[in-house]
Amino acid sequence: MKRALISVSDKTGIVEFAQGLVAAGYEVISTGGTLKKLAESQVPVIAIDEVTHFPEMLDGRVKTLHPNIHGGLLAKRDNPDHMAVLAEHDITPIDLVCVNLYPFKETIQKAGITEPEAVEQIDIGGPSMLRSASKNFQSVYVVVDQQDYAAVLDHVQSSEDELDYRRYLAAKAFRHTAAYDSLIADYLTQAVGIEFPEKLTRTYDFKQALRYGENAHQKAAFYQAGLPSAFSIASAQQLHGKELSYNNIKDADAAVKVAAEFSEPCVVAMKHMNPCGVGLGTTIYAAWQKAYAADSTSIFGGIIALNREVDAQTATELHKLFLEIIIAPSYSDEALAILEKKKNLRVMTLDFDQVKEADRFETVSVMGGLLVQERDQVVDQMSELETVTTKAPTEDEKAAMLFAQRIVKHVKSNAIVIATKDQTLGIGAGQMNRVGSVKIALEQALANGLTTPFVLASDAYFPMNDSVEFAAEHGITAIIQPGGSIKDQDSIDMANQKGVSMVFTGRRHFKH
Repeated sequence: MKRALISVSDKTGIVEFAQGLVAAGYEVISTGGTLKKLAESQVPVIAIDEVTHFPEMLDGRVKTLHPNIHGGLLAKRDNPDHMAVLAEHDITPIDLVCVNLYPFKETIQKAGITEPEAVEQIDIGGPSMLRSASKNFQSVYVVVDQQDYAAVLDHVQSSEDELDYRRYLAAKAFRHTAAYDSLIADYLTQAVGIEFPEKLTRTYDFKQALRYGENAHQKAAFYQAGLPSAFSIASAQQLHGKELSYNNIKDADAAVKVAAEFSEPCVVAMKHMNPCGVGLGTTIYAAWQKAYAADSTSIFGGIIALNREVDAQTATELHKLFLEIIIAPSYSDEALAILEKKKNLRVMTLDFDQVKEADRFETVSVMGGLLVQERDQVVDQMSELETVTTKAPTEDEKAAMLFAQRIVKHVKSNAIVIATKDQTLGIGAGQMNRVGSVKIALEQALANGLTTPFVLASDAYFPMNDSVEFAAEHGITAIIQPGGSIKDQDSIDMANQKGVSMVFTGRRHFKH
């Protein structure tokens, strides 16, 4: 008779699975709460201490860590010496292990959990059994996922050798224990305040398959962090529309980061990872009007992020355009009904009140490695601005500068943002030289019509005075930039010559 060991924290479906194993000719051994549940359900079951001849001890911390268990799991069935040892010590081979682990992840996600409470949910025996069973997958089925119960029952009832399937289960078990250990390692690493450990252990859960990646010939999938951030695209809920694409996800992520910069009503139009229009207002509709007016051409096919509930008036205007995604904290019933008239429009919700829960660090993959850095969450303050020109900026110009500064750090470098205090007018992104970005931003701003004050923000210093000269000659009245170039004085002199005020922040905002 074959033998199965079952010890699960989540007991969903376990009775039916155990019954299926018994019907397939297995005897079942079990522990603690699982033993009790199976016995109450009239499943024939053997207590673990009848196998180990040793009682569970230390409040259940030690129960399966015993040679009678691990010998039964690890012995090679085709090795006569191994089998002789089992016979010598009266150890019965174990042919199937079904284990899911203590709920460590679920525990640390609860509010107010103490470190001792978290540590108590670190499973020791479970991962040990899974690793032993997985190492000996040639002979042992190892089951960690309830979704596999039915398939496993089909396989154990088959007369064919199922080595490939057992190998599949073993790989899944090792992924399971690796992810579990990763969460524990990350929890304790954070507890001791290590930001960049010598080993970076992070785990992600499969969220959905994507039709393709950036292009149709590239395969892609979407994974969510093992401990999900409440403020993330991975945690957003889709209410309507077709499935998200790879590019949709990246653009939506970029859009909500900009919208989350502001406490007042804000609307962001995002296109190809760069904002093309950002507006603030006393209402979300007023903010929408400014974002749309900022670049009514580029918004076509874009992503719209709003940090307030979408009302019917705003939804009516959004409905008029071809948009890929609209993402907001919520929608009025009437607004949602309006937007759902477009079959393919993706309508999503994200709780902007959870912005403080956003990940502190961001990662970027490179071939053979991973870059990790803090997100750029710095907000430049009025008191930090150093006026370096003869002419000082007005209070309205300072407000416009600070608004533009909060946008420029979300624009691909070389980045230029031209704005008033509540609306972007022109954005130059990703050019190989800074004056090129200035010209692009000004072209868009001039097409929108000049509005006073009309300021320019640069994510990094001007290496030459040509950008200042060109900006001044096309209506810019004030410039905010970090400074730091060996030719800063040339730019200051040009600003003085043209009657433009300029301030230095001493801090750049590159986004590569």
